[in-house]
Amino acid sequence: MDNRVVVTGLGVVAPNGVGLTAFTDAIKNGTSGIKHDPQLEQLQFSCQIAGKPELSDDFIAQYFTALELRNFNSTGILYGVIAGMDAWKDAGLTITEGDEPDWDCGTIFGTGTSGIDKFRESIYKVDDLQLRKLGSTVVVQTMASGISAYLGGKLGLGNQTTTNSSACITGAESILMAYERIKTGQATKMLAGSTSDSGPYIWAGFDAMKVCTYKHNSSPEQGSRPMSASASGFVPGSGAGAMVLESLDSALKRNATIYGEIIGGHINSGGQRGTGTMTAPNSIAVQRCIKGALQNAGIKASEVDAINGHLTATSKDATEIQNWSIALNRKGSDFPYINSLKSTIGHCLSAAGSIECVASILQLHHDFIFPNINCEDLNPEISDAIDFNRIPQQLLNTNVNIVAKASFGFGDVNACIILKKYVK
Repeated sequence: MDNRVVVTGLGVVAPNGVGLTAFTDAIKNGTSGIKHDPQLEQLQFSCQIAGKPELSDDFIAQYFTALELRNFNSTGILYGVIAGMDAWKDAGLTITEGDEPDWDCGTIFGTGTSGIDKFRESIYKVDDLQLRKLGSTVVVQTMASGISAYLGGKLGLGNQTTTNSSACITGAESILMAYERIKTGQATKMLAGSTSDSGPYIWAGFDAMKVCTYKHNSSPEQGSRPMSASASGFVPGSGAGAMVLESLDSALKRNATIYGEIIGGHINSGGQRGTGTMTAPNSIAVQRCIKGALQNAGIKASEVDAINGHLTATSKDATEIQNWSIALNRKGSDFPYINSLKSTIGHCLSAAGSIECVASILQLHHDFIFPNINCEDLNPEISDAIDFNRIPQQLLNTNVNIVAKASFGFGDVNACIILKKYVK
């Protein structure tokens, strides 16, 4: 079986917008969600700015019962449940009631960690001789599969319900895994996405590694500078992105809105060999991943209209551009348009790929390419491979047929998805 796979629902909890309307407006206008974080300043972090979604208690209460919120302290699960349930609702799907789950629907929803703040809160209250007093709610909030367990229960999913975790490619990987499940006929609908906890216990390690910017604590919106000559490290972020993937036959049968089509992709690893390390990419592996995605999707490199890159505002941005140029055999004015959502939301770690995939699908569906901000001083190493006008500084309203979305992560792992405008 070889089903066509389409996207019929979207949900997003991002630093610059919660919900599709707010998020779409934000990415079109280049609105930043990066702000000064008083807690990071109090803890004397080098980087004292961050991207965190803003959620009110009343808003959260629309997704969780009072009982569920008792002793609840897991931002990753919080963001993921909201994005996932919003995507389900956006797809026009109802929640399964009764004793039987929906055997044809499942979820693959990734995360990097789960409930770090909850775990810290719990163990802080007890010593080793009182561990039995941790409390029952700590389990589901801190187990790796907590997010998929919550979503599976809330939506009544009876197909595969699991959590993946592969650093910064987690979101892209979850979507490709769900895509394969529908393509091969093992499921009709899959909720795919990823989420990331927020806060100092997540970000402290990166601050210690000195990969986060420290130069913009007084000018937060200028801090995340992908592809810029003055980039000085990434800005930590958090949130969640989600999408409902569905077989084309199922989507047409119920007259669903179709945002776009997933036509292929590829996942690989550089094995931390050659130029690859725990924190740096093996360029040959990256190029093979991009070429593998094109081959799997059955398209030519010349057909790619736009790239939504990983592009973290670190020294590796120039390497990434070079790898795209080599893999596509395109450079200068022939290079596709390219943008990085991290300029407005920071690096959302395990949630990055899924939030960025939502943005990529929105570009396809509404025919626009969102602007990069903070890239007026293009890195000269990048300008060798690409003309400056291929990096939009303002909203570009243009027909977009194919978008290549890639994520690269710690452990020298890579994922690339090919997204296409849906044509009957």
